[in-house]
Amino acid sequence: MNQKRSRITGATIASKTITSKTTGKTITAVTVAVALLALLTIAANASPDKKDKTVGRLLYGKVLDPRDNPLPDAVVYLTNTRNRAVKTYIVGQDGTYRFPALSTAVDYEVYAQYKSKKSDTKSVSQFDDRSQVYLDLKIDIR
Repeated sequence: MNQKRSRITGATIASKTITSKTTGKTITAVTVAVALLALLTIAANASPDKKDKTVGRLLYGKVLDPRDNPLPDAVVYLTNTRNRAVKTYIVGQDGTYRFPALSTAVDYEVYAQYKSKKSDTKSVSQFDDRSQVYLDLKIDIR
C-alpha cells in the first residue's frame, strides 16, 4: 500500500492502486472514493419532490349573481381532494371569500351555495404555481 501526503489537509492518506485488466489504466481507491462522494453530494442536493412544497397558497374571490352583483351570506365550500376535508367560508356584504395558507401540494375543489342554489365547482391544481389564485363563483339565482 502506498502512503501519500494530501496537499490540502496535510494528512496522510493510505491509497491502494488498482489496475484494470481490460484497459490497463491505473486508478487509486482515493479517486474512486472522491468520485462516489461527489455523486452522493449531487444526489442529496437534487431538487425536492413536489410533495415537499411549503404551505402558503391563497385562494380568494367573490360570489356573484349573473349580473356581477355580490351575494352576501353565501357559503363557499373548499374540499381538499387528497383527504376530502372540507372548509367553509360565509361571505360578507361585498361577496368576498378567502382561504389562506393552503398547501401547494394538494388539489382543491371549490363551489358556493346561496339559498339552495349552487355554483359550478372549480378546481385549483397542485401544478398551478401561483401563490394567489382568484376565482369568481357565479350562482344563477333565478
